[in-house]
Amino acid sequence: MADRVERLTNLLALLLETRQPLSLTQIADELVGQYPDKAGARRGAFERDKAALRDIGVPIEQEILSGTDQAGQTRYWIDRDRYELQGLELDPDETRALQVAMAATRPGSSSGQEAMWKIGGGVLDSGAAVAAVVPDAAALPALREAVSGGSSVRFRYRDVDRRVDPWGVLLRSGFWYLVGHDHERDARRTYRIDRIVGDVTLDGPATVTRPDDFDPRDAVPDDPKLIGASGDVTEATVRIDVGRAATVIRELGDDRVLDRTDDGAVVVRVPCANLPAFRSWVLGFVDHAEVLGPDDVRADVIGWLEAMA
Repeated sequence: MADRVERLTNLLALLLETRQPLSLTQIADELVGQYPDKAGARRGAFERDKAALRDIGVPIEQEILSGTDQAGQTRYWIDRDRYELQGLELDPDETRALQVAMAATRPGSSSGQEAMWKIGGGVLDSGAAVAAVVPDAAALPALREAVSGGSSVRFRYRDVDRRVDPWGVLLRSGFWYLVGHDHERDARRTYRIDRIVGDVTLDGPATVTRPDDFDPRDAVPDDPKLIGASGDVTEATVRIDVGRAATVIRELGDDRVLDRTDDGAVVVRVPCANLPAFRSWVLGFVDHAEVLGPDDVRADVIGWLEAMA
């Protein structure tokens, strides 16, 4: 079961970004493994989470369906207009004064940072001579501001300068991800926010429109080896020794088995769109797995292992 703080953050992000109200079943399906399987325990945990968010001022709305085959089902969402404070029209000096005051009077407070997000103040200045803790990732508040305001952003990622139209930010397995349109690649891309180097800057006026078919619930795959994939998914062939073969087949499914050898080993197809995640998966088998191809993926894994050695 997930840590409750992470689950509350996931629930907040999900209800903020969803285009359609969600039932408890849909919420639990999206937040895989974070709510109990039994209906009564799941309902109890969700009601406690909902009350906790409402207690800190998050306007969770709900509706009861009628006149359909789902009549009586309750669905939930967050009213963004009520959640995000509008019309304060603070000038830069006023915003700066609030940032300094909040950092000085509420050291270590995640609610203080949340308040600054609500008024569009951005990150509490970690360079000021006051104590301040920014939750999760320093770039997150600026990216949330860009998503809500419809502005493109610029940042540096893996030694490359990026210009991105942000569509949403999501939390998966303890990491925040940005999903959006990369201008240089002219395609949708996913970035792990804690790997952004330096500052995130807004780029131009509010001109970004999120595609109608974009659904944040499936924007980041549950399988980390698929994160960053676009179009056809790159796959590797991997030989797994007999002692681990059954485990891998249960994980990947029979349809990914390409061959079974006389000694009980199997050759399987494995997604490798995200090379760091793929390498970590292979390393988990120690010397019981061998990457057979394609050649560039095999060379990448060999080079990685040699560098570590």
